[in-house]
Amino acid sequence: MQLTRFTDYSIRVLIYLAVKGEARATIGEIAEAFDISRNHLMKVVHELAQKGYVTAIRGKNGGLLLAKDPATIGLGALVRDTEQDMGLVECFQQGNGCTITPACRLRPILGEALAAFLAVLDRYTLADVLDGHAAELAGLLRIPATHV
Repeated sequence: MQLTRFTDYSIRVLIYLAVKGEARATIGEIAEAFDISRNHLMKVVHELAQKGYVTAIRGKNGGLLLAKDPATIGLGALVRDTEQDMGLVECFQQGNGCTITPACRLRPILGEALAAFLAVLDRYTLADVLDGHAAELAGLLRIPATHV
């Protein structure tokens, strides 16, 4: 299974904001830190704000903040919230046209594998991603030490 770029960027945004702590961040600085498209990141941040992961404050002193404690942001829930389609193969989709579906054992096997994948992610939070590495991440992301 491969996560979409949208989910990947969502995780990166949350990592950045968690490392930054109480200091506000901008889409531009996050895009620059990860060398990713500012326009694509705007869509990601908008959805993260709608889903309650990010607080977006408008205006001169505005910016982005993590809306929840990193320890309360489960990775499994985040992936479920950001992945549009968890159907690994055609038989998981509406309108499945695969001829062998009635006799094929692939669907339940892949379903079990997907459930196991999500179960592992459910055991971890954003805080676990940062665990003991916030200062190193701050350095890699060029976040001044005063914010860590």
